[in-house]
Amino acid sequence: MPETSHIPQTVGGVIALLMIAAAVLVLTRRLKFPFTVALVLIGLALSSTATVFPQVLPAMGDLEISPALILYVFLPVLIFESAFNLDPRLLRQNIGTVLTLAVPGLLLSTLLIGVIVTLATPFSLTAALLLGAILSATDPVAVISLFRRLGAPRRLTILVEGESLFNDATSIVLARIMLSVLLVGNVSGAVVARGALDFVIVFVGGLAVGVILGLIAGYLLGAIGSDLYVEITLTTTLAYLSFLLAEEVVHVSGVTATLAAGLTVGSWGRMKISVPIRHHLDQFWAYIAFIANALIFLLVGLRVDLSELWANAGLLTWVVVAMLASRAVVIYGLTPLIGRRPGAEPIDRAYRAVMFWGGLRGAVALAIVLSLPAFPERESFVALVMGAVLFTLLVKGLTIERLVRRLGLDKPPLADRFARLEALFAARRRALSRLPDLLAVNLFNASIADRLHAECERRLQATKAELDELTHRELDHKQQRRIVFLRAFAEEQSAYADLFDKGQLSEPAFRELSLAIGMQQDAMRYRGVHLVAPIRELHRHRIGRFALRRLDRVRFASSLAERLRLRRVALDYDVAWGEYQASSRALDMIENLSRIETIPAGVLKEIVNSYRARINAAQQHLDHTAEQFPEFVHALQEKLGRRLVLLAELAFVERQVRGGTLPPSVADTLTAELEQEMRSLRGHEIAKLKTTPEELLRSVPFLRDLPLEDFSVLAARLHAQTVAARAVIFRQGDPGDALYIIARGVVRISRRDGNDWRHLATLMAGNFFGEAALMERRPRNATVTAMTPCSLYKLRRKDLEVVIEVYPNIRRALEQENQRRKIENADLSALGGVHGRE
Repeated sequence: MPETSHIPQTVGGVIALLMIAAAVLVLTRRLKFPFTVALVLIGLALSSTATVFPQVLPAMGDLEISPALILYVFLPVLIFESAFNLDPRLLRQNIGTVLTLAVPGLLLSTLLIGVIVTLATPFSLTAALLLGAILSATDPVAVISLFRRLGAPRRLTILVEGESLFNDATSIVLARIMLSVLLVGNVSGAVVARGALDFVIVFVGGLAVGVILGLIAGYLLGAIGSDLYVEITLTTTLAYLSFLLAEEVVHVSGVTATLAAGLTVGSWGRMKISVPIRHHLDQFWAYIAFIANALIFLLVGLRVDLSELWANAGLLTWVVVAMLASRAVVIYGLTPLIGRRPGAEPIDRAYRAVMFWGGLRGAVALAIVLSLPAFPERESFVALVMGAVLFTLLVKGLTIERLVRRLGLDKPPLADRFARLEALFAARRRALSRLPDLLAVNLFNASIADRLHAECERRLQATKAELDELTHRELDHKQQRRIVFLRAFAEEQSAYADLFDKGQLSEPAFRELSLAIGMQQDAMRYRGVHLVAPIRELHRHRIGRFALRRLDRVRFASSLAERLRLRRVALDYDVAWGEYQASSRALDMIENLSRIETIPAGVLKEIVNSYRARINAAQQHLDHTAEQFPEFVHALQEKLGRRLVLLAELAFVERQVRGGTLPPSVADTLTAELEQEMRSLRGHEIAKLKTTPEELLRSVPFLRDLPLEDFSVLAARLHAQTVAARAVIFRQGDPGDALYIIARGVVRISRRDGNDWRHLATLMAGNFFGEAALMERRPRNATVTAMTPCSLYKLRRKDLEVVIEVYPNIRRALEQENQRRKIENADLSALGGVHGRE
C-alpha cells in the first residue's frame, strides 16, 4: 500500500489512466485497431516519457503492477464477467473440447515448454515446468473483442473464451503445485502423486464452492425482485466472495470458484432477474471489465523494462519458440482427436489456425509470476513472462484480424445474411407503406413525397434483387430447407423469451422449452434433421415416472410423489401453452416470409404441416387438462389475465414518466406496488388439481348409501395419485395390492391373449377398478392404461383389510360390485369382446 502522502498522487495517476483509456477506446473504434494492444503501446510511450521527463508525468512513475491487485481486485471481476456472459447452451455443446484443451491441453503445454526450455537454457526442469505452467494460461481479451466486431462464428468464440476461462484456473493451480515442488528441492513419486491429488482437490473444490454460492445468489436474486442496486451489489459480492472464500477459507482455487459462480448465475440465475435489471446488470459488468482491462494493459506497458528484455533476448527467444511449439502441438494434436468422438462436431482447419494464433497471454500470467516468492530464477521469470506477454499482444494481437479475414471467418453465416436482407426488405416495404401518411399533412410538398416514393421503391427492388441473387447463387434445396427451419426455430425461441419476460411463462417451463428448441436447432443446423416427436418427451418423464413409482411403494413418501405428479401436470400445461403461443407465432412468420421470397413448395408444406401438427397437439393437451382439472385451468387463466392487466398498467406508468406528466417519485411508488403484485401471481395453485376423498366417494354409485362415519374412515385411508395420459397404471400379471377409484379422467382395461389385446372396459370418473385381484389375492388379470390425464385414489390391501374388518357395509358393497363385474365380463367374453392387435 502506498504511504498516505502518496495517495493523492496515486489517485491522480489512476484517474489519468482512466481518461487515457477512454480516449484510446474512442480512437481505436474509429481506426478499428485492437484496444488492448493500443493500451500497451500507449503505456510504453508513457513509461518512456515519464523516464525522460519525470516532472511532466510524476504520477505515472509511482504506479506499479501489484500481484495482489491483479489477483484479488481485477481477476475476480474479469473471470466473473466472462463467465456470466458465456452462452450456456454453446458451452454445454462444446464443454468436452473446452475442458480437454483447458486441462489435459494445459498440462501437455506445460510439459512441452518445460522440456524445450530445459534443453535450451540453464533452467532446471522443475523451474522450466513452473515457467511452462505460467505461460500456458491464455488471455484472449483482444481476440474476443475482435471476434465480436467482425462477427466471427459463435462456436469459435466460445472455444477460445471457454478454454481461456478454464485454463486460467488450471494454470494457477498447477503453478502453485510446481512452485512448492521447486521450493522443496527434490522430486519423488510421492511428491508427484501428492501434487496430482492436490490439483484435483483444489480444482474440483473450487468448482463446488462456486456452484453453491451461485445457487444461493440465484435464489436471493429471485426473492429480491426488481431492485437494481441490491442485485448489482449481490453479483459484485458474489464475484469477490467466491474468490476470497475459496482462496482464504477453504483453500481451494478461487479462480474456479468465481468461474463456477459466474456460470451458475449467468445461466440458471439469469432467468430470475427481471428484464430491465438484466440490461443494467450487463452494462454494469461490461463497464467494470472495461476498467479492469484498461488499467491492467496500461500498467503492463508502463512497467515493461525494455532494457531488461533486451538483456534476456536470447532466453526470451527460446521461451517464445517453446510457447509457440507447445501451442501448436496442443491445438493441432488434440483437436483432431476430440473430433473423432461419437457425436462430437469436428474442428476444421480454419478454426484451429485462429485458436493457435489467438492464444495470447496477459493478466493471469503476470499475476502468477509477480506473486512468486524469492528464488534464484524469479527476476528472470518476471522479465521472460513480461516479454512473452508483450510478444503475443504486439505480434499476434496485430495480425490476428488479418488471419481471420484471410480464412473467411469474418463472413456472417448464410442464415444471418438471409435474415439481414429479409429484415431490410420488410423494413423498406413498411417505410414505403407509410409514405401516403406524408400526403395527409397539408403542409408537406407533394413533389418531395413523390420523389421519396420513387427512391423507396428503387431501394426496395434493389434489396429484393439482392435477396433473389443470394438465393440462386448460394442455396440449394437442402440448404434452403435448413435456413427456413432455423428461422422458424429462432422466431419460436424469441417467443418463449418474450412470454417469460412478460411473466406469461413459468421459469421451469421456459427452461424446458428453451432446452427443447435448442435441441431442435442443433439437430437441424448440424445434421439437417427435423425432430418430429415432442422434444420434451425425449428428455423428461422416463426417469421421473420410474422414480415416482418407487416413491409410491414407500408409505411415508407417497404424498411427496403425488405432489410431484401434480406439479408435473401444472408444468405440462404451462409447456403446452407456451408451445401453442410460440408455434403460432413461428407459423405466422413463415407464412409472411413466403409472401416476401420464394420458398420451395415442398419446404413450405413440410414446415407449415409440422407447426400445425404441434399447434393441434398443444391445443389437445390444453383441452384435456381443462376437461380433467377445470378449477386449475380457470385459476391459471385468471392469474394470466391479471398479469396482462398489470403489464398494461406498468407500460402506462412508463409512458407517463417519459411524457413528464407523472413525477418520478410517484412513478417509483406505483411501479414498486405493481411489481409486488405481479410477484404475488407467480407459481401454480396445485391445490386446484386435487379432489377431496369425501367428494369423490360420494360420486361412486355403490358407495352413496354408506353412513357418514364409514365415508370418513374410508376417505382417511385413500392415497392420491396423478397419472399422465398413456401411462400404464398396472400391468397384467402384476401383484394385486391396491384398489383404485377414478376422481378425474378416463382409463381403459384390456387383457392380452397371446398376441391379441381384448378391450374389456372403459371407465371414467366415479368408477373403480382393481378390486378383484385385491380381494381374491391373485395377480392382475388385465392391464389398465390412462387414456387421459387421470386423478386417482388408491386403497392399499392393508388399509382395506382394516376398513372392511370394522365396517361390514364397505365389505358388502365391494363384494356386490365385484360380483356384478364378473357377470359383465362373462357376458362380454361370450359375445367375443372387443379385440385389437398389440
